[in-house]
Amino acid sequence: MLIAVLGSVNLHLQKRSQNTPSSKRWQARFRSLSLRVGYIGNVCWAFLFFPVTRGSSILPLVGLTSESSIKYHIWLGHLSNALFVLRTVGFVIYWWMTDQMVEAKNVRTRLLSARLLPFGAVELNFSRSPGLYYNPTSILFVNLPSISKLQWHPFTVISNGNMEQDKLSIFVKCQGSWTQKLYQQLSSFVDRLEVSVEGPYGPTSSHFLWHESLVMVSGGSGISPFISIIREIIFQSTQPNSQVPSIHLICVFKNFADLSILDLLLPISITPPEISKLKLQIDVYVTREKQQPETQNTQKLIQSVWFKLNPSDSPISLALGPDSWPWLCSIITSSFVMFLLLLGIITRYYPIESTGIEVYHYSFKCLWDMFLVCVCVLMVSSAVFLWRKNQNAMEGKQVQNLEVSTPGMSPGSWFCSEGDRELESHPNQSLVQATKVHFGDRPNLKKILFDIKGSDVGVLVCGPRNMRHEVAKICSSGLADNLNFESISFNW
Repeated sequence: MLIAVLGSVNLHLQKRSQNTPSSKRWQARFRSLSLRVGYIGNVCWAFLFFPVTRGSSILPLVGLTSESSIKYHIWLGHLSNALFVLRTVGFVIYWWMTDQMVEAKNVRTRLLSARLLPFGAVELNFSRSPGLYYNPTSILFVNLPSISKLQWHPFTVISNGNMEQDKLSIFVKCQGSWTQKLYQQLSSFVDRLEVSVEGPYGPTSSHFLWHESLVMVSGGSGISPFISIIREIIFQSTQPNSQVPSIHLICVFKNFADLSILDLLLPISITPPEISKLKLQIDVYVTREKQQPETQNTQKLIQSVWFKLNPSDSPISLALGPDSWPWLCSIITSSFVMFLLLLGIITRYYPIESTGIEVYHYSFKCLWDMFLVCVCVLMVSSAVFLWRKNQNAMEGKQVQNLEVSTPGMSPGSWFCSEGDRELESHPNQSLVQATKVHFGDRPNLKKILFDIKGSDVGVLVCGPRNMRHEVAKICSSGLADNLNFESISFNW
């Protein structure tokens, strides 16, 4: 009876609090029907235990006994469960029709800028909290409600968590309808784009730094995970007493215009001293062109789009605080201490054993202890989550104030080219000097890999399946003992 009353109060409050004037008339009727189904289920619950009540004064009035009315108890139980299932399904359908499920789940992320590359690729730059750390080759799931409210697409993170403290960048290659619509929206002078993200997710360590040298073989957009690796090696080279591996990057592209992705290898804010210790060699193979095209056909520059800031957007941040062992151990320890306190209080005031006689079965005691553990973990995690949510909100306001305080630009200058600045920058000059372009040819991977000197060579490959299989066959042939193969694939 008490549960039925509480359920009715909950439905009544839900009816008053979720008043949506913007809903259509048939949607409001559908929601009202779901509420009435819930009310009928509560009525069934209210009379659920009347048929099995022994010594009841009500059953004899209708000529029934508790034994003969058990079937009515079963019928009411099944009916109430069916009605509650119908009510739940009805509200899920209603929330989906009115987009309330998507709006409640998706938290808008602050998108700072985008860079449009000539060959149909995009670099998206998000704001992030300084405490967020991620390893190279991580991925980020992105949702754009303006394109699809339900589709989430994974993209490679190309920024470095150590070098770029306030920004997280991803690489998007336009190969499907979703990415093409994104490129069209960015090319149409938009001043704001609503985006929701999840992640980043990635490996737990930067194991590639352990090798003496690295050979990275990429095909097309497969170079994107190697951008974050190169930036991590650049950062490690600036640390005192550090030893970083030498890099030999082998890129295979179809057209010469695809070489503009090499401009993303180095961050915009990098200085020449930061790459002075980097040993980098780049071999680019353009397969569909025999020679470099004329200048007038390749003058498309990288274009930048800057977005207006929205106070409701938040930077990418951690949900449960820093990803470190001491922090996780403190959460687990707090949960265990709370479990001991709850167990002591329950044992003291609600003893499960009395005068040496076992009241409950041992299995029930184990299930009860497991339930208390889950409750304690849920309570501590929820408290930490709410605390971190307030902290992230405060950090987001500070980051927003810093971003707003920067010199503003006119609406006409939000869409600008940055080719001149990149051509005159010294870090890109050193990058050009380390690059050798081969036209109309494919790399002889067997000769390149067997000619690599060193006792520990890490071979990373990301690209089409045939390329990955070819490199794997070379490394496993047994003709070279210094090759350590690792494949990075975009397939799920």
